[in-house]
Amino acid sequence: MKFNKIIVIFLLFSGGITYAQQDTLFAPKPLSQYPQELLKTDEFGNKYYYDEAQKAKIYEINGENVVVMDELILLNKPRFNNQLDQNYYYFLNKKLNRVYPLFITALSQYQEIQKDIQKLDKSSQRKYVDQKQKALADQYEKQLRNLTTTEGKVFAKLMNRATGKTVFEIIKELRGGWSAFWWNVKGNIADVDLKEPYDPHKNRSDEFVESLLQSNWNAGYFRPYPGYQNFKIKK
Repeated sequence: MKFNKIIVIFLLFSGGITYAQQDTLFAPKPLSQYPQELLKTDEFGNKYYYDEAQKAKIYEINGENVVVMDELILLNKPRFNNQLDQNYYYFLNKKLNRVYPLFITALSQYQEIQKDIQKLDKSSQRKYVDQKQKALADQYEKQLRNLTTTEGKVFAKLMNRATGKTVFEIIKELRGGWSAFWWNVKGNIADVDLKEPYDPHKNRSDEFVESLLQSNWNAGYFRPYPGYQNFKIKK
């Protein structure tokens, strides 16, 4: 069954964000070639540029570039029970690669909406959300209709990982409790539980997704979203 309507409400808020996998080796430039307003200063007074894609600080010391990589979270691949289990792992990787750019866009727009509506009263908040939805519906609905149920599940789990809120909670926040109730019903019909939290320790699929996220971030295939390291895996 196609997963079509469940995540439309998120991407209807989305603006265009181009996201591409990186194919080239990391080649840091001298600090003088980076926008000076983007340079930062560490606790020792040394200037550096932070490369989000590579998760690294770039310094220039005695005329030479020095790269200090962020701490990486290394996860072993899950232990596969059989060949079918392993095939599912790589199947999820394909789904994750398709969904991740949409998730990044939706997350960015959700965070932007959160900031904007804080300045408005309740009446203005609803009008703002309705206007945002209407303006972007034509741009994204057709694209989202092609997502499968599995891709919808992955999207929902990514949103929960990034925001700490389930898809149901976010829809309720943006559209009201009655709307959230009906979206959950539709989600269950499509075999997607919008109230299910992301838990890599209790859910086998979530364990796979977490392993794939870390691998893709470490390899530079995915650009990490702001705060991606704030999620703590607790047993």
